[in-house]
Amino acid sequence: MNKKMQPAIAGVVAAIAITTTMDATGYSIFSSLPLFPLTALFWYLQKFSRTEIGLVWGPPYAYGLAIAYPVVVLGIIGLAAFTAGAVDTSETDWNKTVLNMALMSSTGVVMVMITEEGFFRGWLWAALKRAGKSDTYVLVWTSLAFTVWHVSAISLDTGFDVPANEIPIYLVNATLLGLIWGLLRQISGSVVVAAVCHAVWNGIDYPLYGFGERVGALGIEQTHIYGPEVGVVGVGVNLAVAAALFYKLSWNRK
Repeated sequence: MNKKMQPAIAGVVAAIAITTTMDATGYSIFSSLPLFPLTALFWYLQKFSRTEIGLVWGPPYAYGLAIAYPVVVLGIIGLAAFTAGAVDTSETDWNKTVLNMALMSSTGVVMVMITEEGFFRGWLWAALKRAGKSDTYVLVWTSLAFTVWHVSAISLDTGFDVPANEIPIYLVNATLLGLIWGLLRQISGSVVVAAVCHAVWNGIDYPLYGFGERVGALGIEQTHIYGPEVGVVGVGVNLAVAAALFYKLSWNRK
């Protein structure tokens, strides 16, 4: 094994083990928090610069992409569900929903920055780059690690778990989301951009579409079709966005 890969492997194994243990013992609401001290520890031990970690401001247009992606994609999915008659907002409290969306989209930037984005597209990204891995390798393996880290949350009794038949689709979508946020990280050079996109996605997705067994404000029950993270429509649109961003990145390198 390449010795330069050892910290990356050790960090990912530790993150998955700790989070899985917390998810299995009733502490799933806090299970992402250990990513923060793990990131800080490995960052200190490996002495990365802020630029390597991605703690730099990306270009303004990248933030436009980061916000437009969840707004447009989640809007398209909602429109598809509405057209099919799958939306029921008869019992929706829109004041509460809008407030939740605003709070999650704004305060969530800091939370995902110090946990999921800081770990996977911050420290792990830097660790793989230092180990001499290519941009494509880093993009793919940070996304796969991100997906595996989520397995316990959606398969154990955590409150975020999904029906067994939706787990495979969720894992595909989680990988696509990881690729999209990773592509934004590559395009911008900034993990901040990826964190903004991640937070806005969560802030719109969960209040409107729900999570686990919970139905969101749009009242969509056919989540296996219209769920942005557990539905086939979500796979289709996320795949299209990932392909478009990959094309943009490839074009920028020419």
